[in-house]
Amino acid sequence: MLKGISPLISPELLAVLARMGHGDEIILADAHFPGETFNDRVLRADGLRIPELLAAILPLFELDAYVLHPLAMMAAVEGDTLDPKVEESYLKVIYISNPNATSIERIDRFTFYERTKSAFAVVMTGETAKYGNILLKKGVTPF
Repeated sequence: MLKGISPLISPELLAVLARMGHGDEIILADAHFPGETFNDRVLRADGLRIPELLAAILPLFELDAYVLHPLAMMAAVEGDTLDPKVEESYLKVIYISNPNATSIERIDRFTFYERTKSAFAVVMTGETAKYGNILLKKGVTPF
């Protein structure tokens, strides 16, 4: 255990967050997401919900201030609907440590998969919300 770091952050996740550079992206994926299909660096956070993981990560992680949307989620496939409570629950946590964060960009399923291929890592969570995946783009840490 380390002081000031949530016990929800595994040693592996802490190492990944520290190794990421500005502009790198990390995917917090729901339990249904095919993470290993699209990325070779997959970490497990089974049983953890994404809002709780966001609350643990974002005090340690600067969002990219040089892009319009440092946050992205998958848009609904035609015929599906999004549950607005999912995004609301994420934004509620995001705004605690990042009060000036922009809105979450919605990108189509296959664009999300392509960005997953180039992401620094994918964290497979226990999140069960449909369309619960979120992409975070790391920024420059101010001193």
